[in-house]
Amino acid sequence: MVLASPRGFCAGVVRAIDTVNRALEKYGRPLYVRREIVHNKSVVNELRRKGIAFVNEVDEVPLGNRVIFSAHGVSPEVTRTARERELEIIDATCPLVTKVHQEAIRYANQGYTIVLIGHADHDEVIGTLGEAPDAIRILDPKGSVGDLQVPDPEKVACLTQTTLSLNETRRISEALRQRFPAIKTPSSDDICYATQRRQSAVLTLAEKTDLILVVGSSNSSNSRRLMEVAQSTGTAAHLIDDIEDIQAPWLQGVRAVGLTAGASAPEALVKKVIRHLNDKGFPTIENIGDDEENIEFPIPADLDRRKRHRSRA
Repeated sequence: MVLASPRGFCAGVVRAIDTVNRALEKYGRPLYVRREIVHNKSVVNELRRKGIAFVNEVDEVPLGNRVIFSAHGVSPEVTRTARERELEIIDATCPLVTKVHQEAIRYANQGYTIVLIGHADHDEVIGTLGEAPDAIRILDPKGSVGDLQVPDPEKVACLTQTTLSLNETRRISEALRQRFPAIKTPSSDDICYATQRRQSAVLTLAEKTDLILVVGSSNSSNSRRLMEVAQSTGTAAHLIDDIEDIQAPWLQGVRAVGLTAGASAPEALVKKVIRHLNDKGFPTIENIGDDEENIEFPIPADLDRRKRHRSRA
């Protein structure tokens, strides 16, 4: 068995989960979260057991209560509705998603048509679209650049969902540049550092194994991309939420199993899968890659105990 590093929680996910737990500690219940705080069933179920209430839209939150926005971000319309209902907003949006929102606003204010590469039904893309709906054209990663219609080919900018496949995004970006030579791109890639590093680790994992299991939920974009990146090498790969998803035929004839986890999947689940694979005859554990990730995103200031302690000093 070979484990990929890095794997599992990224800084944005850690920040989002810490935000919920700290808000629960400070305010108690009721406490509402709009949509899944991160796209992982295990994480959401654990928070439900603590008494967190998850809602689809803010109009389901009783007037005057507290609502937490998920790591994927929301549109301005969601924020307006929450304020109209006099809700106290706690924003757990990943800072890298916030960066994309800010770029969308900037380009729209400058009169650009924005090509947003991403999945139209993903919470992150829906939130970004809401920042400038008249200016944004969503381009599915499997869509055709040739179908795009823009009012001014000289004023086009490109943004991406943060959890896409790095190689696929590069391919689309190059196609966009061929179609619109003057296209503007962000100063740095929108694909987040965690997504890039986990995809790179999976490519290395594929060289050493003949089956890769990706721990993550089916609605997790970054987890699905890890599976697809593995499959693109010709290695068999499957996305699993838990050990119950592992099918015995997958393991038949397999010499080495590779294991990784999406950025919203907890390490406890990975360890559970390791124990299961040990029992199935895969005892050896080899780590590949570099698990050093020193990035940390601060939680909202009013929930940060350290800042409150310093303020009393």
